[in-house]
Amino acid sequence: MTGADPTVGRVPLLNAANVLTAVRLMLVPVFAASVVASDFTDAGWRMAACLIFVVASATDLVDGWIARRFALVTSLGKVADPIADKALTGAALVLLSWYDRLPWWVTVVILVRELGITALRFWVIRRGVIAASRGGKIKTALQILAITWYLWPMPEPLAVVGPWIMGAAVVVTVLTGFDYIAQALRLRRRPIP
Repeated sequence: MTGADPTVGRVPLLNAANVLTAVRLMLVPVFAASVVASDFTDAGWRMAACLIFVVASATDLVDGWIARRFALVTSLGKVADPIADKALTGAALVLLSWYDRLPWWVTVVILVRELGITALRFWVIRRGVIAASRGGKIKTALQILAITWYLWPMPEPLAVVGPWIMGAAVVVTVLTGFDYIAQALRLRRRPIP
């Protein structure tokens, strides 16, 4: 016996978790179009963009839970899920910077970390999976909250909170990035099963 997982290949490709990931990917251009339509001057379009972003972000929580709970993890899901996450977050950050709501350096730091960690996960995937850590989950929650805060047309006294949330998101994003690098280096030392 090779030690291979006997359930691999038995999970249907078309399952609830993968469908939710596909929905998240399809919502990215809808979200982006809503932001562009708002031009950050139309409150109705901004609220629509914000709600689309929140719904798409929620699918990330739900698809992962479904995949683990009902043993619906697939190779496609392992690849498509992080791509959908980065596409949604990346589109939001780039658009916020494009409309001068967020400094470009923040967008660059977060995207470099996100894309770098995704690349690291693929680099070690044959040796093991780098699971999302508690810090990674806090990072994701802070990013989603910060982006939501920037998208929603907040009244002026509340709008000033957004940069503080984003600042916390940037710090946690960078710190967890170092943790994931250490995990990836440990995994690379393992022999390929």
